[in-house]
Amino acid sequence: MTLSDQPTLPAMPQPLPTPSLVQLVESLLFVAGEPVTRSQLAKTLEVAEEAIQSALDELTQLYQGRGVRMQRHNDQIQLVSAPESAPTIARFLGLQASGRLSNAALEVLAIIAYRQPITRAQVDAIRGVDSSGTIRALLARDLIAEAGRLETIGRPILYATTPTFLQQFGLASLTELPPLELPLQVVGDDS
Repeated sequence: MTLSDQPTLPAMPQPLPTPSLVQLVESLLFVAGEPVTRSQLAKTLEVAEEAIQSALDELTQLYQGRGVRMQRHNDQIQLVSAPESAPTIARFLGLQASGRLSNAALEVLAIIAYRQPITRAQVDAIRGVDSSGTIRALLARDLIAEAGRLETIGRPILYATTPTFLQQFGLASLTELPPLELPLQVVGDDS
C-alpha cells in the first residue's frame, strides 16, 4: 500500500469566530422566551451592566424598522415581533381576535399605566366608583400585576402594568405612552 492509496483524513473544521457582545446579548434574548434583566445578562456574560446597556442600545437601533423589536419594561428586556405585524402574525397562527376591553377596563388600565404603582383605592378615588371587578379582569388578562404593597396601614396591594400590556398596545417601553393632557385648573378656582 502506497501513501497515495491511503484514505484522506477529513479536514479539521475551522474554529468559529468569537461572537461580539451584541451578538451574544441578541442570542440570549432570542432563546430566553421570557423577559430577562440586564443584571441576568451581565452575570451570564460576565461583563459590566454598562456594557450590556450599550449592547442593548445598539440592538434597539438595529431593530428600528425591522420585524423584531426590543421591548423594555422596567429592568426587563425581551425580543418581540413588531406591533404592526400583529394582524398578519395572528392570521398565520390562526389566532382568534380576543374580546375587546370595556370602557371601564380601558379607563382603569390608563390610570394604572400613568400612575403606577397604584392601589385599588387610589384608582377608585380617581374614577369615583368601585374598580375591584375591573382590576380582577385586567389581572386575568395579564395586563396588570401586583407590584408590591404600600407601606401603610393594611398594606394595600400596588398594581402596575406588565410586559403583556406593552405587547398588546404595541409599546417598546412605558416611555412611549402618549403624554397625558390634563385640563388646566385656574389658581384659586375651587371647582
